[in-house]
Formats: sequence, structure tokens, C-alpha cells
Amino acid sequence: MRIAVDAMGGDHAPKEIIAGVVKSLQEFNDIHIQLYGDEEAMKPFLTPNERLTVHHCSEVIAPEDEPVRAVRRKKDASMVRMAQAVKDGDADACVSAGNTGALMATGLFVVGRIDGIERPALAPTLPTIGGEGFVLLDVGANSDAKPSHLVQYAIMGSIYAEKVRGIQNPRVGLLNIGTEAGKGNDLTKAAYDELTKAPLNFIGNIEARDLLTGTADVAVTDGFTGNMVLKTIEGTASGLFSMIKDIFASSVKTKISAALVKDDLRGLKKQMDYTEYGGAALFGLNSPVIKAHGSSNATAIKNAIKQARIMAEHHVSETIRETIKEEESR
Repeated sequence: MRIAVDAMGGDHAPKEIIAGVVKSLQEFNDIHIQLYGDEEAMKPFLTPNERLTVHHCSEVIAPEDEPVRAVRRKKDASMVRMAQAVKDGDADACVSAGNTGALMATGLFVVGRIDGIERPALAPTLPTIGGEGFVLLDVGANSDAKPSHLVQYAIMGSIYAEKVRGIQNPRVGLLNIGTEAGKGNDLTKAAYDELTKAPLNFIGNIEARDLLTGTADVAVTDGFTGNMVLKTIEGTASGLFSMIKDIFASSVKTKISAALVKDDLRGLKKQMDYTEYGGAALFGLNSPVIKAHGSSNATAIKNAIKQARIMAEHHVSETIRETIKEEESR
């Protein structure tokens, strides 16, 4: 399994990216990592490994770069070179923690979209109270959507949940303002009707307040709504843990209590950390492309690489391609 990694993307690149690569090579004996980036910047963190190949790149796509322009002009950027390796067949999947818009543009222009897929979707796996997790898509690849886009999102999310997450007959829900079939705007009403006819275990509408209870294995929505939901979950979790921390630091009594439950709180924080599930997969492309969080540490990068490895191993892109062809022929 060959996985290309952008060493220069993310808030803590290249140190944490390389540390995550090292962790991956230690955990998975069947992968070969191709690392793309500034060789001088990477050198202090590199150690020789026969399953690691370093490719020097003279350019980097920065967070503030305009995505499409950067991808078209910076041909020797680490992110572009990483994706080109996938397109050329030199790598099976790729991972970057860099500029999200640029990675989506790179995925579309370099890796390429699967025939029949109208729009790709960005899909992280988010935690649930019971620890099962659920796939949410789209979270920002496309702000607007048509009903047919949501159906394709549902199909891709269902395939991912089954092939990568090991869930048999995944439950697919349509994110809406109520559970009744007639609820919602024109988009969700039309999408509901089309989803009932799709080859899915469609369970109907679900509300945002039920996402973390594990009501569905796959939650489908447009990119604007999905991004708002994702950031609300992130912000709520961060704010809640900050409030808990302040409470435990408020007196001697609470400080003693904190010492007693410290390990339990760490476990809870880890359980609610969606980077434990990997990154956000960009569905609808010819090969697996994983967007790791910009603030990813070594463990998050390792999990993103693991996710790319499983997607490639289970031929997720190929299964999506075949399923879409079958749908078109109906």
C-alpha cells in the first residue's frame, strides 16, 4: 500500500506530520509512505526507513492562498505533487492537513472526479455518546446542493460506512428540522422523495440534536448546513471542556475531585475527539483523498493515514464508481 503525504500542510508541519508518518510505519507493516515537502525543513525530523521515500518540493500552498489559483500556479507544491503521484498511479491514496479549499481543488483538478458523480463531498466521521460514530456529509465541499447531490452523498457515505467502518446495512438519515416526511425546505423535501427510492437503508429525517446519540450511521445534508453543524459540534465540545476545567480549578475541593477523575476526563475527551476517527474523506474522487485537521498532531496524522489505507484496501472509490454506474443504468 503506497500512501502519499503532504509534509508541509497544517499548523504543526512538518514536525507533527513526520511524527505521524513514523507512527504509521511502526503500526502498519504493509504501507510505504511517500513524503512530499521541503527537504531542508524536513531533515531535522527524518530518520531513515526503507518504507519511507522523501520527495523534495520547492513550493508550499499557504493557508491564505486562493485555492484554485494556487493549485494551478504552484505545480511543485507539496500538496499538488502528492496528488499527482496518486493520479500517475505511483500512490494509492493521499493525506494532507493543509488548505482545505486547495486540497479540494487539487482533488478535482489532479486526482479527478469519478464519472457520474456530480459533486464531491467532504465527510468526517464524528463521535457519538455510545462511541459508534457517524459519517456527516457534506461539510463544505459545496455550499449549495441539488436533491440528486444529496442522494449521491448518501450512497457514498453508506459505502464508506460499510467498507471502512464495518457497519452492515448502514442507517442513512437526512438532516432536517423535523422527523416528519413533509418537513423542511424545497431541497430536503425533494431529496427525501428521491432517497426513499435509492438502494439505501434510508431511515428518514433526523434532527441535529439527535446526531450524537447515534440515531444514524450516515447523516446527509448540503455543505453549508453541514459545515455549520460541524463547527457547532466542535465549538460546543471545546466550550464544555473549558467550563469543566474552570469548575475543577475553582477551589481546593474541586481540585481534589479533579485529581480523582483525571483519567476519566481524559478518556471522555479522547472519546469526543473526532480526529481519533481519522480525517475528513473527500468522496467522489478517483482515489482516496483525506483531509486531516489543520491542527493535527502526530496521532491525528497517523489516524488519517490509517483511514486512507483502509479506503484503498477496501476499494471504496471503485465501489462508488460501480454503484453510480448501476444507478445510472436503472
